Amino acid sequence: MLLWFVVLYLLVSIGIGLFAATRVHTAKDFAVAGRHLPLPVVTATVFATWFGAEAVFGVSATFVKEGLGGVVADPFGSSLCLIIAGFFFAGKLYKLNILTLGDYFRLRYNRTVEVLTTLCIVASYLGWVSAQIKALGLVFNVVTNDGISQTAGMILGAAIVLTYTTFGGMLSVAILDFVQMGVIMGGMLFIAWIVSGLTGGVAPVIEHASAAGKLDFFPDPDPWKWLTFLGAWITMMLGSIPQQDVFQRITSARTAKIAVWGSVLGGSIYFCFTFVPMFIAYSATLIDPARFNGLLETDSQLVLPTLVLQHTPVFAQAIFFGAVLSAIMSCSSATLLAPSVAFSENIVRGFFPHMGDRRFLMVMRAAIVCFAAIVLGFALYSSASIFKMVENAYKVTLAGAFVPLFFGAFWKRATTQGALAAILGGLASWVLVEALIGEASLVPPQLIGLGFSMLGMIAGSLLPQWVGHRMPQHDIHEALHHRAAAETHHAAEPPLHH
Repeated sequence: MLLWFVVLYLLVSIGIGLFAATRVHTAKDFAVAGRHLPLPVVTATVFATWFGAEAVFGVSATFVKEGLGGVVADPFGSSLCLIIAGFFFAGKLYKLNILTLGDYFRLRYNRTVEVLTTLCIVASYLGWVSAQIKALGLVFNVVTNDGISQTAGMILGAAIVLTYTTFGGMLSVAILDFVQMGVIMGGMLFIAWIVSGLTGGVAPVIEHASAAGKLDFFPDPDPWKWLTFLGAWITMMLGSIPQQDVFQRITSARTAKIAVWGSVLGGSIYFCFTFVPMFIAYSATLIDPARFNGLLETDSQLVLPTLVLQHTPVFAQAIFFGAVLSAIMSCSSATLLAPSVAFSENIVRGFFPHMGDRRFLMVMRAAIVCFAAIVLGFALYSSASIFKMVENAYKVTLAGAFVPLFFGAFWKRATTQGALAAILGGLASWVLVEALIGEASLVPPQLIGLGFSMLGMIAGSLLPQWVGHRMPQHDIHEALHHRAAAETHHAAEPPLHH
């Protein structure tokens, strides 16, 4: 019964995605859903994009082992990223009427900065999407009672997500996110209610976690421990901001106001709701301490699904795995789409500037297929945990893309020379420290990269300029505002009759 429920759910999801694909006619429909999404859908897609494998399996398992201090990156850093992006960047970026963040870097600086930052953004998705594919393999393996191996499950999961994402793009992703958000929240709350009955309520679980030190958030008063703590927090909080999936949700909104509040509300709901799988997973250590404490030592990611399979009725299992599949499929489809769109728009289109819209749509779909194959290979051969895959994903964007975005938006004196120095200095210092010292470094390598990136931006912008730079921030907005107004006026004019 459980297996057939999962099969039925997957078929319905694919059907919804393919139905949405019939509404996709242009590259803009595919990349940003035509910029028509209302607030509830934007909020749902922001939440669902982040509430994926790491929130269900990775964060919950890490919390059980390390407590709140171990999950500072996610949900604390990741939810703050969405709130910061909403309040400080959504309005500015939405008004530019562009498809990708790379377009912003080209307008603010030049083509070289566009290519370098886009490559950073695309590379950062390798770990994130791989984590989702790995989780799909885990779910299929558990649901079929080892009938499908984790390897075969990863291949099957990647193929399913690839199908509706390739055809429907952002519109399929947004509609499925809206539907699946209800399944996720309802399913997780239902399981939490059942589990709380097995533990004698919510209070005993919280008291046990508190007594075990799992609710201690801040580290000991040791400066090096604090640097590691802040490094994990900052990596997700700031490194996630220059991301195409966050940008696509912002620019898919109907208005700038919806873009702002959709991001803020989605981030806030995500932060609150991530504690639900944490509660469920920690409850396992009270329900069956011997079994689940042993599982923590072998594969902590299996704690949550094993608890559900062994201690809840079949109906609850169907609800749980439906919710889990909703979360992972929503997240993986969106994060598969984002780097493919960025690569097509900011790398490929630069070599073929006169490409027509229909051909460009084909290029984006081809890029999704290629990126999915690369991600699947990485997921199959990586031994990193789901949580670590996600946590490590944003080191490259923190070191190479955050400073050009932040200074470009808020410092009028930022120049192309400064941006290039920030990118090259940040990436080079991060890679060198990571390669030569690695985990033995007292200061997290990505924080060293961030520091050199800021230094490079300031020095490169203030020193004599050897590299030409583009128009300053306020002029970009003014020029694009006039361009958008002209396009609207032109579209409103009746066609000429010859």
